[in-house]
Amino acid sequence: MSDITRVALDAMGGDNAPGEIIRGAVEAVKQRGDIKVLLTGQEELLKKTLSEYTYPKDQIEVVNAAEVIETAEAPVMAIRRKKDSSLVVAMNLVKNGEADAFVSAGSSGAILVGGQVLVGRIKGVERPPLAPLIPTAKGVSLLIDCGANVDARPSHLVQFAKIGSIYMESVLGKKKPTVGIVNIGAEEEKGNALVKETFPLLKECKDINFIGSVEARDIPLGDVDVIVCEAFVGNVILKLYEGLGSTLISKIKGGMMTSLRSKIGALLVKPALKATLKNFDASEHGGAPLLGLNGLVVKTHGSSTSKEVCNSIIQCVTFKKQQINEKIKAAIQAQEEKKED
Repeated sequence: MSDITRVALDAMGGDNAPGEIIRGAVEAVKQRGDIKVLLTGQEELLKKTLSEYTYPKDQIEVVNAAEVIETAEAPVMAIRRKKDSSLVVAMNLVKNGEADAFVSAGSSGAILVGGQVLVGRIKGVERPPLAPLIPTAKGVSLLIDCGANVDARPSHLVQFAKIGSIYMESVLGKKKPTVGIVNIGAEEEKGNALVKETFPLLKECKDINFIGSVEARDIPLGDVDVIVCEAFVGNVILKLYEGLGSTLISKIKGGMMTSLRSKIGALLVKPALKATLKNFDASEHGGAPLLGLNGLVVKTHGSSTSKEVCNSIIQCVTFKKQQINEKIKAAIQAQEEKKED
């Protein structure tokens, strides 16, 4: 395995493209010598923007792609028709082995469809889930699924739990990560039909450390490492987290400037407060990987700044080194062999 991680970066995807996307790529290669970024997009525009920066020239390459997939476009049709779009060209680089990972702040629907159609699912994976890290009192937890599968079945959630456990063990080094299913109460008999059907299946699963239900109020405590839910619930949790986090940070910073006493107090607690607030900054944790594919696919926020783009690129180095896809593939294969026996 090469020590260089090649990241295909969709330079035209997202609200702040291509400026913040390119800036994020430049920041990443300045920080790490083991990254090569393949920027896909309108060549002339990308090269003109890159000319404004000083960076290791051998670590960024522009790959021309004339078209752009807009957020409002129907994902399936866009992937089929816009074969020369920055998103499709970048994904094909991963599919063809010319890149190790794909990163985009573009259309979520197009990324989900493209991931499955172009990169392809690992054999045995029923539905690839989006799995971002969310901040907690004890560090971070994995929220799986947060946007890929709204109409999930019990078997999908069980597989999410297994995939999430592999992720936490491989990427964050958690031994026997705890797994919980999002519910409206702690009791097994509570919840909707999906949760009630899934709970006993998770309880019986010997491949995970299932500890039962987790209520929304307990998620920030960090006692559950892998938080399992279907995409609708997961996306609501994620968006609430993001909105609450940015509001709290804004309120705290504003409150510190209200008087001389508060300003002096702010100076005294600044180091500890800065470290705490940093953990609650979504951009610090990179993007959300779409797990269970034959290649690394990472979705960043549509409004991503250069900081989040940079961290998402660097995140791919860890994913590659820890061989997250290979471990998921091995676990699913072992599961399929058990079924045959």
